[in-house]
Amino acid sequence: MEKLVGKVKHFYPHIPAMILELEDDLKIGDEIIVRKKNGEERFRQVIESMEIEHKKIQEANVGQEVAVKVIGKTKEGDLVYKVI
Repeated sequence: MEKLVGKVKHFYPHIPAMILELEDDLKIGDEIIVRKKNGEERFRQVIESMEIEHKKIQEANVGQEVAVKVIGKTKEGDLVYKVI
């Protein structure tokens, strides 16, 4: 089962990391699925690194923008789901 956790605001391919606008809480260890706007899965991964303003964090809350290190490519507007 999955729950929408946020939307990709920006992707930095050289890191690789995405900026995520959160619509639900997210923490280190959560499994996420990144999907294209049409629902097609891009990749899934476990959250291992998150930052706000270049400071590492363990968890983030609704309404925050976080940088998440990712294992695949994503695009602005992609939707991110948490596996629950």
